[in-house]
Amino acid sequence: MKFFLVLLIITCCWTIFAQSCMRFRTSDSLAAASFSEKQIPFRAFYDTIDKHVLHYVISGNDSLPTIIFIHGSPGSWNAFEDYLKDSTLLQHYRLISIDRPGFGYSEFGKALNLQQQCSLLAKLITRTANGKPACLVGHSLGGPVVVKLAAEHTIPGLTNLVILAGSVDPAEESPESWRATLDRTPLRYLVPGAMRPSNAELLFFKQDVQSMPADLQKVTCRVLIMQGDKDSFVPPGNAIYAQEHLTHAKEVKLVWFKNEKHFIPWTKFNDIRDALLHLEMN
Repeated sequence: MKFFLVLLIITCCWTIFAQSCMRFRTSDSLAAASFSEKQIPFRAFYDTIDKHVLHYVISGNDSLPTIIFIHGSPGSWNAFEDYLKDSTLLQHYRLISIDRPGFGYSEFGKALNLQQQCSLLAKLITRTANGKPACLVGHSLGGPVVVKLAAEHTIPGLTNLVILAGSVDPAEESPESWRATLDRTPLRYLVPGAMRPSNAELLFFKQDVQSMPADLQKVTCRVLIMQGDKDSFVPPGNAIYAQEHLTHAKEVKLVWFKNEKHFIPWTKFNDIRDALLHLEMN
């Protein structure tokens, strides 16, 4: 009896603790203080789109071309914080990073499928457009997001996509039937923080990814694909698949990072930053 009582207490404590940690987000006040230390203008926004609240941040000069960063799963805008603080990038671009629906401060915990997300994000990006060229950068699950945005929506001024270890090949997606059990039973309450909406959207994604072949063929702008050749989360075959199916893109370039795994936005920061600086934004 004591054992079950202790187990119940531990389970209850974990359930409470799990939802207060691992949210992968930074408050606007802490972020503003961090940017202020480096004397970098920082603005955070909450916009309502189709009755959904989306949170995003902006650094840099509003008169410059724009780079828009889309994080993976789980994550939030601050996955790209170092880019938004980079003095060299700030000389050339206005930088925007968005909390995707269900993450950060964009209705945390309420996961949406890929089509729903992109419908909201496209309207937000249109709302923030400044009449200058724009580039979309997506990491991991953010990769198929930027592909679908370019394929199915009119993104003002869009000249480039940058896909960082993006999941775009349906054949590379294993079924992972356990995700349904984890999402649709009481077990979901034991999943910590942002891992819960992540599991839910990855469950959606098993179906969403089926549209990627057609979406890739609709992309007409320049595309830069960057991939670690030792990536076990998003296998390297995804990069090759993207390159082969971007048949109508203005230009496709594939860059391999030798002996790199999935987290190239951080481990290969300098290389990615330099690639962004050399984009043809016209």
